[in-house]
Amino acid sequence: MRIINRDFTLLWSGQAISLTGDFVFDTTLTLWVGTELVHGSAAPLAVSGLLVTVALAALLVAPVAGVFVDRWNDHRRTMMGADAARGVLIGAVALLAFLPAGTVPDTVLVTVVYLAVFLNTAVSQFFNPARFAVIGEVVPEEQRTRAAGIGQTTQAIAGIVGPPLAAPLLFTAGTQWALLINALSYVGSFLLVRALRVRPEAAGAAPAAPAGLLAELRDGMRAAAGNRVVRALLAAIVLISVGVGALNTVNLFFVTDNLHADKSYYGTLDMALGLGMLGGAALVTPLAGRIGHRVTFPLGLVGIGVVLIAYARMTAFWPALVLVALLGPALIAVNMAIAPLVMESVAKEYLGRVFSVFNPVQQVASVIGMAAAGPMAAAWRYRHGTVAGLHVGGIDSILTGSALLAVVAGVYAVGALRAPAAAPEPAGA
Repeated sequence: MRIINRDFTLLWSGQAISLTGDFVFDTTLTLWVGTELVHGSAAPLAVSGLLVTVALAALLVAPVAGVFVDRWNDHRRTMMGADAARGVLIGAVALLAFLPAGTVPDTVLVTVVYLAVFLNTAVSQFFNPARFAVIGEVVPEEQRTRAAGIGQTTQAIAGIVGPPLAAPLLFTAGTQWALLINALSYVGSFLLVRALRVRPEAAGAAPAAPAGLLAELRDGMRAAAGNRVVRALLAAIVLISVGVGALNTVNLFFVTDNLHADKSYYGTLDMALGLGMLGGAALVTPLAGRIGHRVTFPLGLVGIGVVLIAYARMTAFWPALVLVALLGPALIAVNMAIAPLVMESVAKEYLGRVFSVFNPVQQVASVIGMAAAGPMAAAWRYRHGTVAGLHVGGIDSILTGSALLAVVAGVYAVGALRAPAAAPEPAGA
């Protein structure tokens, strides 16, 4: 079966395998650190620290990685190298996890987990912009909205399949199996990317002589800062990422404390979100084709905020699960808009560096949210009161603040992206 064309089908297949492994990996590590390796009031701080590790790796590595992605003309080989490195790294951690229980102290395991997450995220900063560049090489411009929708659908399916596997693997088979699955997913992605046939005129031309790392990095930053569309997207992403960072830090404890559900149900939320994204992709993709991403992007942000306001007031698991599923279409509208908007407004030779700006900016904003939410959750987790007759707790108050930031981001984006699309702007414009 071909989707768009042979090469995009291979990219799609690799994404599906790799994302499924990543969802298993991420959910398992959150559960493992937050419920088994660290206990009590320190658990929210430990989960926050795990997320901060991801953010710091992206912040430190992504800008430099973008320079090399633009400099290295063969983006396919960049993706293969990243997959190989990640497979070896996570495979080594899996071997450590297969040692008998108690062989390695919990404090050492937490340190190893943080180091593995940091290195894995760092290598991913080379893979992700290279993948966007390859999509630009193998997918015609008129098909890119469809390709973005398919990519989001794939993420949704991985979100359905991956997280529900995490809790059974952790609590019955052990963390080592989640690690092994993720390592093998990188092997599968490597083999599929290796089979790509990128057009010679896209990947085979001789690159210009490098101007120097700092000069190329500076040019990339100017290309991002000087582009009106990119600035608008980044500003909106900052606002929502602060909220998402806080949400990710406290959501496990919202499930156990506010929704009164067992911790094993935590992964089910990601499954519900994946189902919502799967259905949302079928609705949003044709809608974006008709009204444009400049409209669907802010609508999605406002939708996320409204649903999260309702979610924060939930006291039972199953109604909350329905609301999480309703986040799916709004999240699809936001995520699928970014790549097409950047590709239509940024010159091709700067795409790697411009795309590499998004992740560290997003991660810095997430760190702010996590840095605020972790200590607040540790201090307020068991505090409760009433405001205007409504029961208010510490965790649901943090979630409400996250929701309001999403609404503000959407309102801002309505005006910031209102102007019609323009031709790609040169660096420093």
